[in-house]
Amino acid sequence: MWVKNMAKEIIGESLIINGRKLSLSKAVRAGDFVFLTGQVPMKNGVIITEGSIEEQTRIVLDEIKNTLSEAGCQLQDVVKAMVWLKNRDDFPGFNSIYGEYFSHEPPARSALVSNFLVDVLVEIEVVAYKPE
Repeated sequence: MWVKNMAKEIIGESLIINGRKLSLSKAVRAGDFVFLTGQVPMKNGVIITEGSIEEQTRIVLDEIKNTLSEAGCQLQDVVKAMVWLKNRDDFPGFNSIYGEYFSHEPPARSALVSNFLVDVLVEIEVVAYKPE
């Protein structure tokens, strides 16, 4: 049996949030898959705690697009998304914006409500498939 050696490649610079360097990678390529760290609403390294679920979702998905681009991927390469919402009642607003970004052949997705999200309304993690 032939097994391809899959070295991991770190995508992007170290993550610094609110002035603190985090012990995680923005994204990691492992073979043909790119795994993005869960993204919360952030601009210029500052967590955005204001705004509606729609505004925060748009910020998160735009940052996901940027990170995917750094990895040589696009939204259409996303095969799986995991979503955490702070409030169950925010699902319709979240889903309407999410549908704008993934309108054609959307990825598999899971969503749940989590009280772990203290200051933000949404976090999204994705996995992309893009053969090297």
